[in-house]
Amino acid sequence: MRDSPLERAFARNALTPEQYSAGQKYRHHWYHAGLADRLESIDLNRVFAIDLGAYSGMAKTESQLFHRQRYREAAQAVGKIGSHVLEWAVCREIALEQVGQTLGWNSRPQAYAAAVERMKTALDELCKLWGIGS
Repeated sequence: MRDSPLERAFARNALTPEQYSAGQKYRHHWYHAGLADRLESIDLNRVFAIDLGAYSGMAKTESQLFHRQRYREAAQAVGKIGSHVLEWAVCREIALEQVGQTLGWNSRPQAYAAAVERMKTALDELCKLWGIGS
């Protein structure tokens, strides 16, 4: 099992199996849409220049286009706050306390609780959208 906020919340029984499955599917579409940050190393012998091809907003394959469409549908279904929480906690694997702090909560326990509740609400919406569960 991975050590990400989604997996930790599921292990603590904060999420149902359906919510966990929706979170995995959301992350799958986000990653295969090409939205994950690229891992790069610095080449000190190279002349510094911007690679314009790397910053193109267009999908490079039909598969990437498909996943971008599914990701955008999901992001619209959960709304701005829900998509913010899911992208940062589920996709980018930022701790739920930190995500809660971006929502305006200063106390760590309150920030965590707020992020978990927003994540659960968003994942419930995804379950409805994708027909996961009953």
